[in-house]
Amino acid sequence: MKIEFKKMHGCGNDYIYIDCMEKEPEFKIEEVAIKLSNRHFGVGGDGIVLICRSNKADATMRMFNADGTEGKMCGNAIRCVAKYLYDNNIVKKEHMEIETLSGIKELELEVENGLVKEVRVNMGIPDFKKSSMPLNAKEEEVILKEIEVDSKKYKITCVSMGNPHCVVFLEGVKSLDVNALGPKFYENEIFKDEVNVEFVEKVSRNEVNMRVHERGSKETLACGTGACAVIAAMVKNNFCSKGEEVLVNLLGGKLRICYMDDGIYMKGPAVEVFSGEVEI
Repeated sequence: MKIEFKKMHGCGNDYIYIDCMEKEPEFKIEEVAIKLSNRHFGVGGDGIVLICRSNKADATMRMFNADGTEGKMCGNAIRCVAKYLYDNNIVKKEHMEIETLSGIKELELEVENGLVKEVRVNMGIPDFKKSSMPLNAKEEEVILKEIEVDSKKYKITCVSMGNPHCVVFLEGVKSLDVNALGPKFYENEIFKDEVNVEFVEKVSRNEVNMRVHERGSKETLACGTGACAVIAAMVKNNFCSKGEEVLVNLLGGKLRICYMDDGIYMKGPAVEVFSGEVEI
């Protein structure tokens, strides 16, 4: 069986996009996600994204990590979905609604020479309740809580952006071994299951450097929900205020995040790399 796909990325967070608007996938999604995501024996990516029909919005996004698990939301991927729909004349709107497992997201498209260049997404209201995340904490909210990981103490702030995040503010982000350190956070008794771990260094009130270990994908070059979780944590800890735009420097590029009363807005690029056909 052959599958047509497009390889796209947002700040280096790359996925393999498969158009399922006309018919449901006829393959085992989890197995295909694992196979195609392999960077040596497959197409290579942080996972696959299925673009499907929706009865509630312009389209539905289904995102599967490189290990085959389904994620609820991906901020970088949803921008690429909007670009795919617009550039291929499937949904010719500069304001779109896309359904995800975290609800319907609203997107504003920035078009240049007939193609989408950047997309602004309302990522929704952050949720700090422990019941929204896999946490064993006694507190109702985990805010700058000190825990021990690999014999060192870290202060963590946990927030859900439809998927769970553990935000760690520290110095020396660029020198961290993220793939080694990230999974060790899951071993702490506070966590019931894996979470996304963001390591954040404050450059100024309105700029941070961020690296992320994503559950199911190891370290990735960018994470949109993670960047939003970081700004939510910054506002919660009075490091910045609502209405202030913060520049988030990721390994793969830059995102601009602003926490407003009606949600956290993320703006960033969406890029098509190549298209192809693969045998599965």
